[in-house]
Amino acid sequence: FNQVINMNNKNVLFIGHGSPMNAIEINEFSESWKFLSQKIKKPKIILAISAHWYTDGQFVRTAEINEQIYDMYGFPRELYEIKYEPKNDVDFAKRIISELDVKEDNSWGIDHGIWSLLCKTYPHADIPVVMLSVDKNKSPREQYEFGKELKKLLNDDIVVVASGNIVHNLQLIDYNKQDGFNWANKFDNFIKENIINKNIEAIVNFNNSIFDYRHSVPTPEHFYPLLIALGCAEEYKQVEIFNEGCFLGSISMTSYIFES
Repeated sequence: FNQVINMNNKNVLFIGHGSPMNAIEINEFSESWKFLSQKIKKPKIILAISAHWYTDGQFVRTAEINEQIYDMYGFPRELYEIKYEPKNDVDFAKRIISELDVKEDNSWGIDHGIWSLLCKTYPHADIPVVMLSVDKNKSPREQYEFGKELKKLLNDDIVVVASGNIVHNLQLIDYNKQDGFNWANKFDNFIKENIINKNIEAIVNFNNSIFDYRHSVPTPEHFYPLLIALGCAEEYKQVEIFNEGCFLGSISMTSYIFES
């Protein structure tokens, strides 16, 4: 983890969240999340975009408290004992509704795609979190363009945390494998190289990649948060990469901090 983040810049994060167990385990992924709070200026608002709030349309929570959702099954009791319910910033949520094609929905809460990260980064839950869904009806291009519109509402006091996984194929997981399958590594590297080179078109058009995106992105909900983040970070000045690489064969944990 380099120490080169300019705390006066706007920050947009895409974080590979992986298993919910990262919330209670001490490993290279969860340890890096702890250091994020030292890397970037403490925000007044976190705008959170989770792969696990995947909706028919685009929605934002307006309830004052983010009710915690344990949207996973069969894990140790210790994981369900984690309590993380930060306040919302209702004014900012309503501004999103008034200025973008986004509607109100409080049927969801703060899911493990977000709280598993933030309980490590900001364990006191003292920063308001605005939960924004991923619209499953938008094309990859439209996800990116929506991020660009969202960017107009951001300022230096707001950090975007988009949570998903660039490679996410639960059907092909190999629990005995510590790294990634060849196809997973190739796709993850393809995305990384194009982010470094600011070749956004190649990422938006990932389904034209010569690499096997069908295995890496069998369904798009974990990939789309990256496209929204790239829109929010449009013309980013620099990018820092952490948790780089794949594990269990078919999950990428590669994560990015964009400075704009």
